[in-house]
Amino acid sequence: MFFKKPAVEWLIVGLGNPGANYERTRHNAGFRVLALLADRLHVKIDRVRFRAKTARAEIEGHPVLLMMPQTYMNASGLSVSEAASFYKIPRERVLVISDDIDLPVGKLRVRREGSAGGHNGLKSITSSLGGQNYPRVKLGVGAKPHPDYELADWVLGRLSAQEEKVFADVLGHAADAVCAIVRDGTDKAMAKFNGM
Repeated sequence: MFFKKPAVEWLIVGLGNPGANYERTRHNAGFRVLALLADRLHVKIDRVRFRAKTARAEIEGHPVLLMMPQTYMNASGLSVSEAASFYKIPRERVLVISDDIDLPVGKLRVRREGSAGGHNGLKSITSSLGGQNYPRVKLGVGAKPHPDYELADWVLGRLSAQEEKVFADVLGHAADAVCAIVRDGTDKAMAKFNGM
């Protein structure tokens, strides 16, 4: 008896804001990782579906949908829930890549689940999916320089030239972590990449 392989096994979601103004901001770390991953997989993320730019690809034989929501960060969950519903993907296989101000620049953290930690994109996804048990790859973008600094200004600002040099390495590690999660599972990826 033959079983038909699902059209998509995983959603790989990079978070960011659309438009040239936001291209290299801290908040667009997820978009940057996804662009690098698409390049490695020889696909272009240019098909507009589910209020997102998308591309079908394969990671180690697993069919995936790469997604860059175009709804702006605060409404990312609309895109994610539409695609998850269409492909019948459970939360455990919705992998989200985001920036994290609680991690130093250049640090990477893989999580099986967790709270949004004040991140509006993750809040939107958690709300739209009806739970927080979905894996994440978080990239450190550093904390605000002082408590009075406006958070929106910080995450929508750009890294310094020195920070960009450090960040270039973590983008590659994050793309590696995404592939490791799909191939080996989140726990093994956590053991390998957390602390990098």
